[in-house]
Amino acid sequence: MIREIRRTPLAGIPMLVALPLAIILTGLAMIWAFSGGQIVVGLILTAAVIVECIMLGGFFMVAPNEAQVLQLFGRYVGTAREPGLRWANPFYGKRKVSVRVRNFETPKLKVNDNHSNPIEIAAVVVWRVVDTAEAMFEVDDYKNYVGVQSESALRSLATGYPYDAHDSSQQSLSGNTAEVSEKLKDEIQERLGKAGVEVIEARISHLAYAQEIAAAMLQRQQASAIVAARYKIVEGAVGMVEHALEMLSKGKIVELDDERKAAMVSNLLVVLCSDRHAQPVVNTGTLHN
Repeated sequence: MIREIRRTPLAGIPMLVALPLAIILTGLAMIWAFSGGQIVVGLILTAAVIVECIMLGGFFMVAPNEAQVLQLFGRYVGTAREPGLRWANPFYGKRKVSVRVRNFETPKLKVNDNHSNPIEIAAVVVWRVVDTAEAMFEVDDYKNYVGVQSESALRSLATGYPYDAHDSSQQSLSGNTAEVSEKLKDEIQERLGKAGVEVIEARISHLAYAQEIAAAMLQRQQASAIVAARYKIVEGAVGMVEHALEMLSKGKIVELDDERKAAMVSNLLVVLCSDRHAQPVVNTGTLHN
């Protein structure tokens, strides 16, 4: 496995001054040698001028949050990260790699969740290159690799969770967004580690039932909500009835036998649990002692 090697090329500004000055001085000396009949010296100086002109090809720029991968005849020799004008061996091949933070959004994928329900899901992945050598030489195209592996990880994650959890102890895609996003980040990072890529954040950007079952699932969600609401209403009504009987008994307002208590409980539950307003009926019957 190829790991990144940091290289610090020479500063470009001093070389930008020194090389042209050397070419000028060597050229003048070459002219003087040929004009003086010193052919051998002139040829040596001519070769020196050619070498100095070739050295001009060693200049390159490194932008902020950018790296230049250096190769010598196909062999990796290092990575320059210091921004500014730099100079290195003119025979080095130079390949620019951005180390900025980038976003990638997967297309909407149609997959089956843990309960075999077809759903649509998409995610946003925030990433950056941290090892330029791995990104350039361990995979063929690291940008395409990020896209393909992110989609694969998202598909794998979606099949491991249900869209909705019927049990509060079970995690779901819609109910545990933070936990699912963290799991997605870890799974993508595991796949992209060999490409020299760091996953900064991964989160679900789109989540819905597939169109063919969306209406049926909406009805099921509504039914579940109604059942949950009714459960809370009944729970509260039972507590209110219990409290009412306790208050009547403590205050000795009225003595009720078991039959009348049962009738009272039944009437109160009907009033409290009904989804319509109760119609009051005044009992004008004669009270018997």
